[in-house]
Amino acid sequence: MTRPLYHDHGTALSFTSVVTQLAGDEAALAATAFYPESGGQNDDWGEWRWLGGAARVVGTRKDKATGTIWHRLEGELPAVGAEISGQVEAGRRWRHMQRHSAEHLLAQAFVRVNPVFQVAAVSMLSPECHLDLRGDPAPVHVLAAEKLLRETLGRDELTLLTPTVPESELGQYPLRRESKVGGQVRLVMFQAGAGEYFDVSACGGTHVPRAAMCAPVVILRTERIKNGLTRVTFMAGEEASEYLSGVYQSAKSMAQRLSVPVERLPERLERQMATEAAQREEIAGLLARLAAQLVVGTPPQQVGGLTLRGLEVDDPQLFGACLSAVPAGEVLAVLGPQGRCGVASAAAGQDAAQLLRAVLGEIGGKGGGKADLAQGFTEQPAVFLNSLHAKLTSKL
Repeated sequence: MTRPLYHDHGTALSFTSVVTQLAGDEAALAATAFYPESGGQNDDWGEWRWLGGAARVVGTRKDKATGTIWHRLEGELPAVGAEISGQVEAGRRWRHMQRHSAEHLLAQAFVRVNPVFQVAAVSMLSPECHLDLRGDPAPVHVLAAEKLLRETLGRDELTLLTPTVPESELGQYPLRRESKVGGQVRLVMFQAGAGEYFDVSACGGTHVPRAAMCAPVVILRTERIKNGLTRVTFMAGEEASEYLSGVYQSAKSMAQRLSVPVERLPERLERQMATEAAQREEIAGLLARLAAQLVVGTPPQQVGGLTLRGLEVDDPQLFGACLSAVPAGEVLAVLGPQGRCGVASAAAGQDAAQLLRAVLGEIGGKGGGKADLAQGFTEQPAVFLNSLHAKLTSKL
């Protein structure tokens, strides 16, 4: 079993220890400050040095059956019994501490908004972390939890305590959720003063010494996932600050292009969207009028007791608009760009989808639709209109 030094001093990144076991490219120590991936938190990386050698630590894992923590090394391995000096990569550890503390504190904020918002699963393996919550929190609850945590961290009152207590004493603490481990249980507590707990959880992870050190905590989005859970995606600490700075710079650049201050960007975009919607509506009206003129300008033919018009267009938007302009009581065939084809029927007893499939079955292609409108693609566009004419002549 390896003694976890990170439980004693989460910010102590340098240590010495003795190699106890070797296996392939992995080595175990009597004690280590390297945190193994567990509980939704990534593992630590870093470096070992010993007399006559050095190696990069690129992975840390724990054998739950034996309690041994294994370190995957790049390069040579020290001998069993060798004393090593270990150095945990500070930046990586700090990001993981910020993410993990933010996860605890945000989960507690949701519980304080409504106790039904209990955590089902967590992940802090990337800058975008997530909580999977029960209880179906609505947007108003998400905003309330984020606001509560922002105000709490802003006061900078919460400090970290990590006592290890017997399982029998857990009832003395307001645990946010029931502990999954027994025996001697390590608690992670953020408190404002003696007995003034903000959050208490059974946890073996690493955390920031003061809760405010994981600020800001920003909720990016929520989504419903399987089993009726709501996934809350968030960022914390320096990663969140960097993200927000990037968002601001993008907004600032866009605001400059639109000649407005950043704070008026939403208003300017609303006006722009309204203008574009009006333009799209106008264009749609013009397309409809143009399509109607093209259709009525195409000479009709009497084929198999039906009035048929057939035309070819080279614009995808005009293709759809023409099919929607079929005159009452008639059948309209339209050939578009790149083999696109369609049939619209306003004639009683003539099924557009049936007719299109029959034609494409002979000349090659695929398509379908409803009795009044069907579309598809043909492998022989040059003969589509003539083939449809012939099919109606044969009175399908």
